[in-house]
Amino acid sequence: MPDRAALIEAQIPGLRRFACALLRGDRERADDLVQDTLERALASWHLRRTKGNVRSWLYTILHNRFLSEQHRAKRRGLHDSLNDQMDVPGIDGGQDSALEHRDLIRGFSLLPEEQRSVLLLIAVEDLSYEESARVLGVPIGTVMSRLSRGRERLRQLMYGDINEEDSHRQNGVLRRVK
Repeated sequence: MPDRAALIEAQIPGLRRFACALLRGDRERADDLVQDTLERALASWHLRRTKGNVRSWLYTILHNRFLSEQHRAKRRGLHDSLNDQMDVPGIDGGQDSALEHRDLIRGFSLLPEEQRSVLLLIAVEDLSYEESARVLGVPIGTVMSRLSRGRERLRQLMYGDINEEDSHRQNGVLRRVK
């Protein structure tokens, strides 16, 4: 059986992509989140189920750390940087694909965190529905529902069926109606 360093090291690129996407392109915070995830994984290695999948275990730790930071930020209040815009990588020529890429990144950032997380885990990191459900701590049906809603909303944002303002309005807090 490979040693734990090799098992963990193989997952770092995917963890960085997932963290960066969750944090909407903030690479410094993403690197900090991955570092925190790796520290926790190494410190808790003895608690890991030996038959469990290291990959989904690491993604679960990362996602839980992300949620903890989100809750902590909400309690403290938001402290946004002065420049809140996300840098979009430039592409020489091929303006259409650059614009599509920009629209995709913008649309992706407008998705609710639950839908964004599921899309990242399944479409980018290639986790199964079952692994994604374990990582997020939700039933598999919830993963499938969030994935479907996220894909549809992203399509609407990409092709102009819904705009940013409408998306922000839809992401608002739901009221309880009696």
